[in-house]
Amino acid sequence: MGYTILDRENIAENIFSTRVRAEEIARRARAGQFVILRLDERGERFPLTLCDWSAEEGWIRLVFQVVGRSTGKLSRMEPGEDILDLVGPLGRPTEVERFGHVICVGGGVGIAAVYPICRAMREAGNRVTGIIGARTAGLLILEEEMAEVVDELVVTTDDGTRGLKGRVTWALEERLKSEKADLVMAIGPAIMMKFASAVTREFGVPTKVSLNSIMLDGTGMCGTCRCEVDGKTRFACVDGPIFDAHQVDFDLAVRRGHMYDAEQKLALERYEKCRCHSGGEA
Repeated sequence: MGYTILDRENIAENIFSTRVRAEEIARRARAGQFVILRLDERGERFPLTLCDWSAEEGWIRLVFQVVGRSTGKLSRMEPGEDILDLVGPLGRPTEVERFGHVICVGGGVGIAAVYPICRAMREAGNRVTGIIGARTAGLLILEEEMAEVVDELVVTTDDGTRGLKGRVTWALEERLKSEKADLVMAIGPAIMMKFASAVTREFGVPTKVSLNSIMLDGTGMCGTCRCEVDGKTRFACVDGPIFDAHQVDFDLAVRRGHMYDAEQKLALERYEKCRCHSGGEA
């Protein structure tokens, strides 16, 4: 018996949301954790961060961008279809306590990962400021949901089509100039987290990031997700994915994150071509 798709929605350009029946995972899930999926017998293993879940109703919500064959296929799965394998929750949960003023920064699809952290931080009694952004309004996700779990939400787009014109890191810097923060959480593309970390270092604010590394087994056995933190090799799947931003080697993280871009693009192109020729699923 697989894990049943309950719904699927295209929430932005090339970005999808799906809820999946996964009762055991939903009962144990905590902010900052992730799952690993395998769609079918011929499928690869790939990780997705948990965006939301309901222990009472037994579902988890996954938000993802189509970047390769597997995410392309997942984006077309209909309600009632089953995912063959779904393992989780994996990774160390985000440390949640009463810090004071917490600023949570989400860039692109990283907004989906920062959403449950905002909710948990606010439930713990923190004042939470959310800063979310995308290149353009058509790529911005979860704005309404984020507004419900923070005390104040700042929206940015690179081209100014929604909210403030500029990057999330610019909005973060302006906010830190005007008020104190006790903790910053930043999740998004590695290059965004790198610059967010540089900003908070200047202001002396403790900062955490989530390294969404390439993964295979998710148990620390294969070493695919290795990263460098405080000069030491760490595995994002078991030691993270949350790390102290000021200790992360972001240059290495950026390089490793783009290792298979060409292969992902080619796999997606072949999948789309196969679908077109067959008139349906490959």
